[in-house]
Amino acid sequence: MRSFAYRTATTFRLPPLRPSAPFVKKSHSSKQWLRRHVNDPYVQRSKKEGYRSRSAYKLIEIDERDKLLAPGQVVVDLGSAPGGWSQVAGKKVGAAGTVVAIDLLGMEPVPGVAFVQADFTSPAGLEAVEAALAGRKADLVLSDMAPNMSGIAVSDQARVMALAEIALDFARLHLKPDGALLVKVFQGSGIDEYLAMLRATFAKVLVRKPESSRGESAEQYLLARGLKAGATP
Repeated sequence: MRSFAYRTATTFRLPPLRPSAPFVKKSHSSKQWLRRHVNDPYVQRSKKEGYRSRSAYKLIEIDERDKLLAPGQVVVDLGSAPGGWSQVAGKKVGAAGTVVAIDLLGMEPVPGVAFVQADFTSPAGLEAVEAALAGRKADLVLSDMAPNMSGIAVSDQARVMALAEIALDFARLHLKPDGALLVKVFQGSGIDEYLAMLRATFAKVLVRKPESSRGESAEQYLLARGLKAGATP
């Protein structure tokens, strides 16, 4: 299995200051990002409603439209930190359900969610998720994974699609026949090929762009439902 360090899109890391520089001015683009982030209505709403990230509303919107989450389900959340999607899933599946979450970064506990801190793209990470599932098949696999962006478009897009392929491989092995995969991708090279893989594996494939997804963002969410006969290894 290919190994990539990843993070969720909601994680923002400032570059380290150089030791020799006592003060470094923020760039104009950094100031713009910070101003937009602070004034973002979904950021403000997430603080009021107790969600850890604005991305929680992306899953809420998609769920309201496509009815993905239900009480008693088994859900796997790939790239879960800081926990917005896990919060949404945990509330919807309830005490009778199970949410297994994994991220390379740490995540504060979420009620009803079993969290594994590990690299999902590594054999050890995969084994940890399988152990938490304890032989159960998932009703839904969620993937909000994205790589640490280098700024080199071709390389970044290749890593995005590699993570999406790993999520698909996991879904093939661990979904129930009528289960679903919701995976984040970015428009660019490899999308058509990935859509073809999804359509060869699932009975129904849909493209979703929630209103809470920033308009300038190239991100999309692909929703695939119902494994085709013979699609699993």
